[in-house]
Amino acid sequence: MSKGSPISPSLMATKSAGAHKVPERVERPADTAVVEHAAASPVLGPNNVVPPTVMTGSQAIVRALEELGVEDIFGLPGGAILPTYDPLMASRMNHVLVRHEQGAGHAAQGYAMVTGRVGVCIATSGPGATNLVTAIMDAHMDSVPMVAITGQVSSGVIGTDAFQEADIVGITMPITKHSFLVTDANDIPHVMAEAFHLASTGRPGPVLVDVAKDAQQSEMTFSWPPKIDLPGYRPVLRGHSKQVREAARLIAAAKKPVLYVGGGVVKAHASAELRELAELSGAPVVTTLMARGVFPDSHPQHVGMPGMHGTVSAVTALQQSDLLITLGARFDDRVTGILSSFAPNAKVIHADIDPAEISKNRTADVPIVGSVKEIIPELSEALRLQFEESGTPDLANWWAFLNNLKETYPLGWTEPDDGLTAPQRVIERIGALTGPEGVYVAGVGQHQMWASQFIKYERPHAWLNSGGAGTMGYAVPAAMGAKVGNPDRVVWAIDGDGCFQMTNQELATCAINNIPIKVAVINNSSLGMVRQWQTLFYEGRYSNTDLNTGHDTVRIPDFVKLADAYGCAALRCERDEDIDATIQKALEINDRPVVIDFVVSPNSMVWPMVPAGVSNDQIQVARNMTPDWEEED
Repeated sequence: MSKGSPISPSLMATKSAGAHKVPERVERPADTAVVEHAAASPVLGPNNVVPPTVMTGSQAIVRALEELGVEDIFGLPGGAILPTYDPLMASRMNHVLVRHEQGAGHAAQGYAMVTGRVGVCIATSGPGATNLVTAIMDAHMDSVPMVAITGQVSSGVIGTDAFQEADIVGITMPITKHSFLVTDANDIPHVMAEAFHLASTGRPGPVLVDVAKDAQQSEMTFSWPPKIDLPGYRPVLRGHSKQVREAARLIAAAKKPVLYVGGGVVKAHASAELRELAELSGAPVVTTLMARGVFPDSHPQHVGMPGMHGTVSAVTALQQSDLLITLGARFDDRVTGILSSFAPNAKVIHADIDPAEISKNRTADVPIVGSVKEIIPELSEALRLQFEESGTPDLANWWAFLNNLKETYPLGWTEPDDGLTAPQRVIERIGALTGPEGVYVAGVGQHQMWASQFIKYERPHAWLNSGGAGTMGYAVPAAMGAKVGNPDRVVWAIDGDGCFQMTNQELATCAINNIPIKVAVINNSSLGMVRQWQTLFYEGRYSNTDLNTGHDTVRIPDFVKLADAYGCAALRCERDEDIDATIQKALEINDRPVVIDFVVSPNSMVWPMVPAGVSNDQIQVARNMTPDWEEED
């Protein structure tokens, strides 16, 4: 366990159902679908009272999931989890049979990201469980609430290298909030309730529940709700009032404040609270890659995304700031560049639910531990009082400087020199024609950065990507999960030709289960971001980055034929003049998944860029071109 508040339940958890109803699916905005139970009970779900009932451990797993309010599960059966799959047949929960366990994990992530609820995935022991590890690590890095349930060999042969045995608890301990091993069926109700409580509270994250096969087969007495007993796990929600007042004092005194907003504000469902604070303070707002949409792009106070491929205005705002109001962000290396040179003249207010993040990378002058959902309104109220006492600060010069940067260095692109389509244009048109109510899920690489730059995000939970882990293959299964969670929204997977080939088997899952996602393959016939680095830093030596899928290649595989084989509508676009019509055709097809092979130039690059290992002051707007700071000053 390496993130979140420490907990101390023991690693080894050693401590026929009647008809029942599962609540019908109600699509709720994630910002209103969160922790409604918290004040009354730490047990998720409606807290129905179930009298003691004799059943098997596997029936208890299914019944516990139902009582916890679970509606959708993503999984793949196998020998060690087979006892649980049998009673699952009689449940009204929707089980989506994936084609690879990694797809189940990413689908659970996508589901959680758009609904605000705990995503659930399930797999068997050994290789089934280890296939979940990448998704579990991804959820850990990006603080996604997820419970992974795995079967384990019978308790009597654990440790003997039995068939399909893997120590999945040991493997996942560093990448989960907690990993449980259940060998006694009577522990199942409270372990399941504790797993969901851990996943959804404090800093969200993944929890593993590994259940031995004999525990699934044994009889036990089920009752609900169980007692949750997690000594030492007490996440702090409210910020310390003295610290909040001191933060307000610093904001009122600052000449160049910046609201540095991270993914924690999305996870806390605090977009409305953030907007109130921003408008009250008048400070510019930057939203990190994980926070895109939590503050509207169209708002005049939004100056862009910071980081390695952030806007000049956002990167410079942080560098020139005298006060960073850091909310749910973690001073990630992709944002700070060389840490010692990051925002050298700024004092730091740092509010975060996870005390381990505060002063981990950058020392906080005013640390505030708690949920930003609680802290931001408290800070707004303290700031109102401070403004009444000391007056509203004059930020006119600061805004004049930043607005000049926004006008001088807007996001854009140059047309490729090979005459092929610019991938940025494709992505910009997808966003423009779909609109802000769509959900956009990206893989990892150039297309991910372009999707974060050229689609306008106006609401939280519209942008999903693998930020911390950078997992190739994330987009298609995560989009599948997002579509299950938000069936009435258009869901795009914007993927690269390299990423797409890692998990495209989930197109079969989508086609068979009527999950009509839309996939835009940004096909530059290469591992694009690696190729960009080879162009810039390795003298154009393209070692093992050509994939032969695009223009003037053998096209193996042919993505149109592949999509057709998977039962999807298959389209290809190779000309600029066909982009809009192709996207419109995809938007009109809603009875099956759609895959579009957008054949684009391999020579397009992601700009702006802060090269690795240098200060953010050396941001480049194009190759070997940096802003003229003296002109801006």
